[in-house]
Amino acid sequence: MTSVIRKKVPRDRAGERLDATVPFLFPHVTRSQARRMIREELIRVQERPAKCSHRVRAGEEVTLVVRAPERSVLAPEPIPLDIRYEDRYIVVVNKPPGLVVHPGAGVKSGTLVNALLAHCRDLSGIGGVMRPGIVHRLDKGTSGLLAVAKTDQAHVGLAKQIADREVERKYLVIVWGLPGEDSGTIEAPISRDRRHRKKMAVDRQRGRNAVTHFSVLERFHFASYLSASLETGRTHQVRVHLSHVGHPVFGDPQYGGRTKALGKMSGSKRKAAACLLRLIQRPALHAVKLSFRHPVGGETVSVDAPLPPDMTELLGALRSYDER
Repeated sequence: MTSVIRKKVPRDRAGERLDATVPFLFPHVTRSQARRMIREELIRVQERPAKCSHRVRAGEEVTLVVRAPERSVLAPEPIPLDIRYEDRYIVVVNKPPGLVVHPGAGVKSGTLVNALLAHCRDLSGIGGVMRPGIVHRLDKGTSGLLAVAKTDQAHVGLAKQIADREVERKYLVIVWGLPGEDSGTIEAPISRDRRHRKKMAVDRQRGRNAVTHFSVLERFHFASYLSASLETGRTHQVRVHLSHVGHPVFGDPQYGGRTKALGKMSGSKRKAAACLLRLIQRPALHAVKLSFRHPVGGETVSVDAPLPPDMTELLGALRSYDER
C-alpha cells in the first residue's frame, strides 16, 4: 500500500529547482533523496514526471508518493526501554548513554531501533528499513529524549516541526572552563570537517546555519554546568559549538573534552580533573526536555527525563572538590 502527500509551491520558492524545493515542502526528505525520488518518478509536478532541474512555479502542486515500507531486515531485540510518552502515533524514549540509535556502518544489532521493533511493530517506514520511525537522532554517547514516529503521518508532522524550528529541545551539559557571561547565543555555521570526515566543524564558507542558546546553572573550579537549547538541529551541534567557544563538553573525546583539555592543565588541578574524567566515559550531555505539537491531535506534548547516574555522580564530585 502506498500513500500520497500533496503540497503547493509557495510564492517565495518560485523559480527554484525542483530538487531544492522538495526538502522545503517535505522536510523529512534530503536533497539527495529528492533527486533519487524524482528520477524514480515518486515525486511529480502537476501529476506529471519532472526533472530535477525543473523550475517550480508558485501554486504548482508537488506530489510525493510514500511507498509501503519494505519488510524490515532487522531483528527485534528485548532491550529495556525507558518510555516517557506513548500513544498510537508516537513514542518518546529516554535513551541511555552508549546506545546507538539505528544500525549503520559496523553496527548491525543492539540499537534503539532493534529495541523499538520488539516493543512495537508499527513504526513509520519513511526513514527506510534501517531507520524505521527515526525522525531525529542523538549521538551514541548522548543520553536523553528522542521522539519516534509510529505512522508516516506522524513522521511527516514531526519532521516539519523540526524543520520549522517549532520543537523545543533542551539539554543539560557539563563543560570545561567558566564562560564569561551567564547566558549567551552561539551562532556559527556547521559542516562536515574537511580533514576528519567523522567529525563536524564550524565552517563559515560551506556550513549550514546553526544556533545554540546557553545559560550557566553552576560554576565550579574548572568546569561549569549549563543548560542549552537548540534553534537548529545540526549533527553534533551542541558539542561543536561549545568546543568552538573554548568550552568543550566534559568527557568528549572528539571535540577536545578529554586528553586535549587535560593537556592545558598542570599540577593538582590536572590530577583532580583526571580523577573526575574517570567518572564519565562519554560526553556529559543529556537531552532533558522535548516539547512539540502532537503531529495528529495538535495538543502540546512536553516530556522531561531525569539526569542519568554518571552525570549526577560527576556533578556531586565537582561540588565536593569545590568545597575542599
